[in-house]
Amino acid sequence: MKKILYFLIALIAAIVAAFVTNNWLQGFDTPGYVLMGIGHWSLETTLSVFAVTQIMGFFILYFVFRGLGCLIRLPGQLKQRSRSVKFNRSQEALIAGLVDSAEGNWEKAENVLIKHASHSGAPLLHYLTAAKAAQSRGAIDKRDEYLKKASAQSPNSTIAIGLTQAELHLSGNEFDQALQTLTQLHSIEPSHASVLKLLHQTYQTIGDWDSVRKLLPSLHSNKVLMEAEIKLLETEAFSKLLRQSAETGDVEKIQQRWAEVPNYIRKISGISAIYFAAMINAGAGADIEDELALALSIDWDTTLLVLFGSVQSNDVLKQLAMAERWLSLHENDPVLLTVLGKLSIKCADIEKARHYLSQSIAVEPTVLAYQLLGDLLSAEGEQIEASQCYKQGLELASSEIVSHQYRVINTLAIGN
Repeated sequence: MKKILYFLIALIAAIVAAFVTNNWLQGFDTPGYVLMGIGHWSLETTLSVFAVTQIMGFFILYFVFRGLGCLIRLPGQLKQRSRSVKFNRSQEALIAGLVDSAEGNWEKAENVLIKHASHSGAPLLHYLTAAKAAQSRGAIDKRDEYLKKASAQSPNSTIAIGLTQAELHLSGNEFDQALQTLTQLHSIEPSHASVLKLLHQTYQTIGDWDSVRKLLPSLHSNKVLMEAEIKLLETEAFSKLLRQSAETGDVEKIQQRWAEVPNYIRKISGISAIYFAAMINAGAGADIEDELALALSIDWDTTLLVLFGSVQSNDVLKQLAMAERWLSLHENDPVLLTVLGKLSIKCADIEKARHYLSQSIAVEPTVLAYQLLGDLLSAEGEQIEASQCYKQGLELASSEIVSHQYRVINTLAIGN
C-alpha cells in the first residue's frame, strides 16, 4: 500500500513539474527549439516539449529500473521470507514442545520438536528436549539418536550435550555409561561445577568412595558444595572406606586406610569406632588396646567402651586394671560395670565378676548383663539362679522388641 502511495506522489510531482516547466517556457516570446541528429536522421522539436519529455522520461525510466531491481531481488526476498516463516514456526514449536514435555505428553513433544529442529535458531534445545522426552517414554534408541544429532548440529556444545546425556543415563540407572561420559567431560573441563557435581553423585551411587575422596579438593576449590557439605561428604567417604577395608579382614589394609584419615576426621564421633572394631574383628585387637584406652581417657564413649571390653588382650589383668581406674570417674555407668564383669570373667575372678554384673543390673538391667551373669552362675553350678537370669534377660529382650515395634507403629501413624 505504501509503495502505491509513493508511486502516485512521484507521478503527481512529475506531472506538476512538467506542467510548470511548460508554462514557464511558453511565457517567452521565442519558445526555442531543440535539434538532435544521428547519422542521416534528425529530430527537431520545441524546447517545452523536449523539457516535458525529459521529465516524464526520467520518471518512467526510474520506475522501470526500480521495478527490474525488485524483480531481480524477488527470489531472494521470497526465500528469506520462507526462512523467516519457518524460523517463527520452529520457535513456536519449541515452546509447544517444552509445554508438552512439562505436561507429560512425551510423544507429542518429541514429534513437534524434531519436525522443526532443522529450521530453528536453537536446534540444540530441540534435540536435547526431544531426547529427554524420548527417554521418558522409554524410547532409548531414539534418545541416543537425538543426542547424536545434537552433537552433529552443535559440535561446540560438547559440555551441554554431555551433561544432558549423563543426566539421562543416571535417571535410567545406566551408571557405567554416565561415568564414562562424565569422565570424558571432566578431562575437557576439570573445573566445571555441573560436571563435578554429577561426577561425585555418580561415584556416591556406585559406591566408589575412593574416587569421591580424590574429588573432594576440586569440589572445594570450585565451590561446588558448601563448606558444611564438603565436611559431611568427607566424613562419609572415609567412613565408607574404613568399612570397606574392614570387610577384607586385612589388618595391613585397615591400618593403611586409617593412616589416610585426617586427624580432624578421626575426632568425629563414630569414625574411630569403625577402625577399632575392624582391627578387633581382624584379630588385631591387642595392637590397638593402648590407643583405644587413650581415646576413652580423652573422650568417654559407650561404643568405644564396649569395644575395649571385646579386645583379646595379651595382658587381661592390665586390661581389667585400666577399666577399674575409670570406675572412679564413672561409678554408676552400667556399660562400664558390664565390661568390668566381662573382663573379670576372663581373669577368672568369679567373685569380682558377680559383683560387677549384679551392680550393673541394679543400675540398669540389660540383656547382655543378664546373659553374662547367667553363664557365670551356670558354670558355677547354680542352675536355678542361672535360669532366673536367663528368664529375666528374655523378658527384657521381649519387652525391648515390643517397645521398638510400638515406636515404629506410632511413627507410621503420625506420618499418615
